[in-house]
Amino acid sequence: MTDFTPAQKLTGLAYLPRWLGGVTCYVVFGLGGLLSSLTLLPLLKSWPGSNAQKIKRVRKTVHLMFKGMVTMLTAAGIIKVSTENAHLLRNMKGKIIIANHPTLVDVVVMISLIPNAACIVKQALWRNFFLRGVLSSAGYIPNRGADLLLNDCKLELETGTNLIIFPEGTRTQVGEIINQFARGAANITLRTQTELIPIVLRTNAIGLSKQQPWYHIPARTIGMRVEVGDPRSYNEYSSSNGEDLSLNAKKARQMTRDLENYYKQQLDINHEIT
Repeated sequence: MTDFTPAQKLTGLAYLPRWLGGVTCYVVFGLGGLLSSLTLLPLLKSWPGSNAQKIKRVRKTVHLMFKGMVTMLTAAGIIKVSTENAHLLRNMKGKIIIANHPTLVDVVVMISLIPNAACIVKQALWRNFFLRGVLSSAGYIPNRGADLLLNDCKLELETGTNLIIFPEGTRTQVGEIINQFARGAANITLRTQTELIPIVLRTNAIGLSKQQPWYHIPARTIGMRVEVGDPRSYNEYSSSNGEDLSLNAKKARQMTRDLENYYKQQLDINHEIT
């Protein structure tokens, strides 16, 4: 297993190259997203093929772009990513993949590891000048009304696309193990009858959090270990009567509590000795 000892904290002039490198990464990411959405991605979508083939080409390109971004962030000393069983992520098809959300770059890391993935994206990002073109070209799913969202997810899963969901909804509050989970991931899992894969993003330093501005570049490299958990079947939560909405809601609440407790146990630094 990769050494997970926290890196040395930079101070004074030693921190300046780190800050410049981090800001450069953000600028490249923003401008790269904007330029690709105006040039490369429309070209890929105009290339002959079915709509599904076009979307697949764009998503593969975004996957490669995000791999490049992770490489840049690593070179700048912002993050250092290690994985366990990464080959499982490369070969997954038609799964719901959930993860906790400790940093600003979690979605970049996740898509860099999963070539065949779509994301459920909050509405605010669809208004982001630099990202909305990429999101639209890649056919990512806007977090809109429940029925529309469920239908979009079902269609994606039927094509073998993996869905990435962050049940916390936003980055983890500093000082907390995780934020309270929303029921969306469990609802989609149960109503589409899809296997769920929990991924733990384990970090060894605080940084890139919701409580910090984007230009607050961490003075200590954030080690991030990506741990793929055992699959969770929908069967143990499925209602015998699929149309019983009240029972389905109860099962979704139970699954959400179970998943939340799983992450709390995995991320609690004391869980192995209590």
